[in-house]
Amino acid sequence: MNGGGGYAVFFFPQALEALGEAIKPYLVEGPAGAHVLCKEIDTAGALIEMTLEVHAADGKASLIELMVPGSMVRMIVSAHSDGIFGFGPRKAAPVVGS
Repeated sequence: MNGGGGYAVFFFPQALEALGEAIKPYLVEGPAGAHVLCKEIDTAGALIEMTLEVHAADGKASLIELMVPGSMVRMIVSAHSDGIFGFGPRKAAPVVGS
């Protein structure tokens, strides 16, 4: 995955309650609700595996893996910016040259 992209993983309210204090350090509050920002996710098994980048008190970055049962996840939103996507009208790129 490139640059500022990633995934926002939203949980069911009951899941957040069941996970309790253990999930709170990883949650980010936003207009759509509390979620976990991940660099990568793997949904292939019974557990959703999320790779997060965390920063220690000294500013050093490291990667951790957080795994939760798939039944706890309400929605996963891709935050990639891979350019234009969809079926709506698009702006034409200006032609440079002669």
